[in-house]
Amino acid sequence: MTRIVVFDSGLGSLSIIKSIQQICKTEIIYFADQKHFPYGNKTRKQLDLIIKNSLNLLEKKFHPEFIVMGSNTPTIMLDIKKKNIFGVTPPINEAAKKTNTKNIAILATESVVKSKNLSKYIKKCKISKKIKIYKINASNLVQLVESGKFLENELYCKKIIRNSLKQIFLKNKIDTVTLSSTHLPFLKSFFQSEFPNIQFIDPAESIAAKILKKIKTRQTKRNSLKIFSSGQTKLFQKNLNRMGIKNKIKFLSI
Repeated sequence: MTRIVVFDSGLGSLSIIKSIQQICKTEIIYFADQKHFPYGNKTRKQLDLIIKNSLNLLEKKFHPEFIVMGSNTPTIMLDIKKKNIFGVTPPINEAAKKTNTKNIAILATESVVKSKNLSKYIKKCKISKKIKIYKINASNLVQLVESGKFLENELYCKKIIRNSLKQIFLKNKIDTVTLSSTHLPFLKSFFQSEFPNIQFIDPAESIAAKILKKIKTRQTKRNSLKIFSSGQTKLFQKNLNRMGIKNKIKFLSI
């Protein structure tokens, strides 16, 4: 039986897990490292220590065949080269194919937007020079998800999204956006409501496709999910329950 560990600093990994479970049947361990939320305001040195400790703990405790680092922030900022570890990166090439105005945006955390590593990643993608890429700090939108606000106050969330993005989207004729924090797909319906003429791309589907390719002949009869958190398990449990996830949360600290 194939065991996969998916982790992030909070709710973000659920968007990855949902996509995996839609096309695969496997055992998934989900670790929400809320103790270190958000990854997006950590220095590279701080993040490097957190991720190394996380990977060591998860490998020793669960012995997974694959680990999905369900966050763009450490994937972009750190150079982790292990065959059994999948990261999440902005689907820029897909966005470049879909844009009509030749203006695309990357919504990501503050540290990713400001990092030289994102600029290096964009260069590596070899996007046409005709296409302009805007890097937008969406840390305040990530907080809407992790706090649970997106579950309880739709009007407030739409107002924050509108105030944060409307001007830059319209001014720069942006028509395609990558949701480059795994928290952001939870706001996708809000984005589409506020900006119906813009395409929002979720990278989770491509990660799920990679997983399926690896385990296609070794799937289980049904999906299973165990959830661990390093934060306040009661609050986390409450938010998950409101999302329709009834799994009991267990505490796990790095």
